[in-house]
Amino acid sequence: MKLFDIFGTLNIDKNLEEYNETCGAVLLDVRTNEEYAEGHIPKSKNLPLQVIDKAGKFIDNKDVPIFVYCKSGSRSSMAQEALKSMGYRNVKNLGGISAYTGKVEY
Repeated sequence: MKLFDIFGTLNIDKNLEEYNETCGAVLLDVRTNEEYAEGHIPKSKNLPLQVIDKAGKFIDNKDVPIFVYCKSGSRSSMAQEALKSMGYRNVKNLGGISAYTGKVEY
């Protein structure tokens, strides 16, 4: 167990395992378009926090599992709450890509 796990910090690598095992799940990167272009997790869709209210244009099913991440986990936490307030019932904050150890796409 990593030191940060003791304090409840999200483990993005472990949480991505759950995403990969969830049929039909959506992976959202809520960083800016510029940050997304600098490197993102494969299969993720970019929907910046600033326009999270537009999620309905991309995800019309409120029951679909949605996994969100950002740089540190802060914006993804805000996005999680925003999506829940919009009626999405299955939203999980993965944490921040800054702690991610897997492959990155550009």
